[in-house]
Amino acid sequence: MFLGSLSAASLGVVLNGSALQPAGAQTGPQAGSNLTGQLPFETTQVKVSGNTIFVRRYGKGPPILMVHGFPRTSLMWRFLAPKLAEKHTVICVDLRAYGQSGVPASTANHFPYSKRAMGNELVEVMSQLGFPSFALIGHDRGGRVSYRLTLDHPQAVECLAVFDVIPILEAWARSDARFAQTYWPWILLSQKDPLPESYLLGAPDAVFHNPFGQGSFGPEILDEYVSTYREAARVHGICEEYRAAATIDVEHDRADKEAGKRIECPMLHLWAQGGPLDNFYGKDGGPLGIWRQWAPRADGQAVKGGHFFPEENPDDTGALVTKFLAG
Repeated sequence: MFLGSLSAASLGVVLNGSALQPAGAQTGPQAGSNLTGQLPFETTQVKVSGNTIFVRRYGKGPPILMVHGFPRTSLMWRFLAPKLAEKHTVICVDLRAYGQSGVPASTANHFPYSKRAMGNELVEVMSQLGFPSFALIGHDRGGRVSYRLTLDHPQAVECLAVFDVIPILEAWARSDARFAQTYWPWILLSQKDPLPESYLLGAPDAVFHNPFGQGSFGPEILDEYVSTYREAARVHGICEEYRAAATIDVEHDRADKEAGKRIECPMLHLWAQGGPLDNFYGKDGGPLGIWRQWAPRADGQAVKGGHFFPEENPDDTGALVTKFLAG
């Protein structure tokens, strides 16, 4: 819908910033703009403890960190980030194993792919970029990394926005056949190696042909996303993150809930209008009812556009996030 109307030159701008770079490489600003008013951006690799994280940087001003989810990369923010960059420095990262970031080795307990490990890494990224505190926005798996980061590093997060997820512990506690059929990656990708790896590597584009992968983008963007799933090491890292979500992440959430730990900063939760979160949790007061057990200052609403509404409906998403940041 959006990419189909771009000129060849504009599309080159969007993809050029995401072309594979060697670790430690850095490029200058990307020239040009697309029809959504995209600002020039820079790409770089930030070296952190035991890894490198790929970054797209837009704009200038108070910092925002944006964290994608499965099966996307930082490219998913290509429409929303420029809107926010009119008044902010926007840092869009590839999570470890995704896109152009590094792929650290895992361990038997999956900790290197826990939300805690991934959040710690992003705090280090922002510190190296000169931002000890920042606004934080996460979608899908990135939303779960973001709330974990906020619980573990409350001094670093000025405000938090989480898109279309509830806490991991709460999701598993309410899981049933409907959950398993809808959130198939939770069930399939958490299985023992090599079963899920074999499925993803055997049909790397299949994940993009269902409601938790498909989008209105053209073949160039699709190919950029699918490239992650053609590399065995990256696929293993992604599956390790799902194994962590079924084990050690649950332990971290449960420990915080039992200790009464809460997210104290302002929080925005947006979810897909008509999607699972809009329908599954009515007896809990909807997703906001669940989130307010964890974040007393949480507020939000449903947004049109499906699970990937930040990518499919950046105008409405941008307006809501801009209002939240201004508050």
